[in-house]
Amino acid sequence: PNEPLIDVDDLEEFAVRPAPQGVTVKCRITRDKKGMDRGMYPTYYLHLEREHGKKVFLLAGRKRKKSKTSNYLISIDPTDLSRGGESFIGKLRSNLMGTKFTVYDNGVNPMKTTSSLEASTLRQELAAICYETNVLGFKGPRKMSVIIPGMNMDHERVSIRPRNEHETLLARWQNKNTESVIELHNKTPVWNDDTQSYVLNFHGRVTQASVKNFQIIHDNDPDYIVMQFGRVAEDVFTMDYNYPMCALQAFAIALSSFDSKLACE
Repeated sequence: PNEPLIDVDDLEEFAVRPAPQGVTVKCRITRDKKGMDRGMYPTYYLHLEREHGKKVFLLAGRKRKKSKTSNYLISIDPTDLSRGGESFIGKLRSNLMGTKFTVYDNGVNPMKTTSSLEASTLRQELAAICYETNVLGFKGPRKMSVIIPGMNMDHERVSIRPRNEHETLLARWQNKNTESVIELHNKTPVWNDDTQSYVLNFHGRVTQASVKNFQIIHDNDPDYIVMQFGRVAEDVFTMDYNYPMCALQAFAIALSSFDSKLACE
């Protein structure tokens, strides 16, 4: 079957555009640890997989060095990962514990502005990710909740631009105010006696066992994989996503799983 043409000419627009309905966008993430401090601050590159092994660059992400919490900058230019750069498209930030993360686009932080800015320039929250320590200690699968903005009748993402802490995705979720947001969870792996490990069926897209492997679903439809992520080599991972997720959301969720303090290898 011919693969559907996924148009990535305008990377900035593509990165925030939900996947086309009925199409799985197949990507891979490579982790580059070269250089003096890359072990601590590797760069992650997201590529779209095309047929015949061709790859198209989409996004790059890297942890900021002097940040108290984990703070990743995401760029549409693999060579420019600066906050002030033209290519800065979004960021992922964790709480102090490293258990909750928020994904922002490149809009303005409402805390850093004095004037009553136009709402359209305020940053959007594109996702929130919460990791729970599991009851089995570190041996079992992790529990993830992912909260993303909902979709309107025209299949466009609802714009969530919090002006304060009470309007954030995390606050809405914690206060059970889940109108206009979608709550997703990782699919619970099944114990496999042969391999003595927890497993998920990635249909050949993931070849190495890792606690980092996960699939994200909605409780109403556990067979519809909104996103999946898993290891295929030491520093290579596949990342596939479906409607209503976009590349920036999926990539940031994957970055959070690299970082999570609960991800004890």
